[in-house]
Amino acid sequence: MLAKTLKARNATKAIFLVCGLGISSWAPMVPYAKDRLGLNNADLGLLLLLLGAGAIAMMPVSGVLAHRYGTRIVIRYAAIIMALIIPLLIIINSPIWMGLAIFIFGGAVGTVDVAMNAQGVQVQNSSKKPIMSSLHGLFSVGGLFGSLGLGFLMKLGLSPITAAISISVMLIAIVLWNYQYLFDVHTEKELIKEFANEPVTKKINGVSWLKGSVIFLGLMCFSVFLSEGAMLDWSAIFLTENKGINPELAGVGYAAFSIAMATMRLLGDKIVSHLSGKTVVIGGSIIAASGIFLAILTPWLLTSLIGFILLGIGAANIVPVFFSEGGRLKNIPATISIPVISTMGYAGQLAGPALLGFIAYHFSLNGAFAFIGGLLVMVAIAYGLRRND
Repeated sequence: MLAKTLKARNATKAIFLVCGLGISSWAPMVPYAKDRLGLNNADLGLLLLLLGAGAIAMMPVSGVLAHRYGTRIVIRYAAIIMALIIPLLIIINSPIWMGLAIFIFGGAVGTVDVAMNAQGVQVQNSSKKPIMSSLHGLFSVGGLFGSLGLGFLMKLGLSPITAAISISVMLIAIVLWNYQYLFDVHTEKELIKEFANEPVTKKINGVSWLKGSVIFLGLMCFSVFLSEGAMLDWSAIFLTENKGINPELAGVGYAAFSIAMATMRLLGDKIVSHLSGKTVVIGGSIIAASGIFLAILTPWLLTSLIGFILLGIGAANIVPVFFSEGGRLKNIPATISIPVISTMGYAGQLAGPALLGFIAYHFSLNGAFAFIGGLLVMVAIAYGLRRND
């Protein structure tokens, strides 16, 4: 079983990398899509919203499919669909068909995300040591490289469509090679029986996800994912409007945050091994909140960037701890708890920036960022006071 677990762990790492590469490959295509389809900013915003809508729509469904057929099957088919859609995103000329393709792409990404996290917690339970932080770290690494991959291939002389097809073929090859090493449904059911006290033959109650511990972890993920979404959508505006940075350099804030988060996630398993999950969540939330407040209060750009780095360092390993705990809940299999936690978390990442826009409109952008800091403080307090079910 040890050798099987080791192979499954390496294969799961590859799937996290694939998912990060896949979703981020869309980022450099956005300007091409906007120009090709003749979209204004409002139309583009609606198109981008469809990606998130597809992900959220499929996350609960993917949990049902994973529980019935196993996460391995779900990962294989969803990842292949995700990869096959990528070349279409750079050639479709109809806004309607583009919207449909983006929705399907988002649904495939959301399905892979849920299934790979459920597979990850099963592998972690089997190996009996933390691995979720490094898995999420590889997703972040995939995100960094994926956003640069299309442009790099085009610099080598490939046309945009050839570059996109090359990325698609690479992702499918990685998935098919590692598929055989992922835990199958029978292994997963045995692990569910061992770690969730859930009989293999028992039919899962349709409302079992309503258990307080699942909702609590989902709300905590909502808050932390909201801070990540804020950095993606608002950090550049924050730096240009509040710190006077030139627009062409405004992306440095998100870059600093992303590199800090990816680095800490790759180191996170050792941190979680030496500290309790509770310490990581409480300490990380306080560090992240301190970073936000530092960015707000300082008049200097460099200190603001240090604040963003602190946010990345603090928030990096909080969500992996939540997913790990979700995979160990008694009487609730990971294939039930993880989709709920994921859906609530990603709702925060998608809806959160809109909420911050509302706060910024009625108060100020500093006030919106202060709201994020307050939420992170509340995460630390709530998790510290929480009693395990």
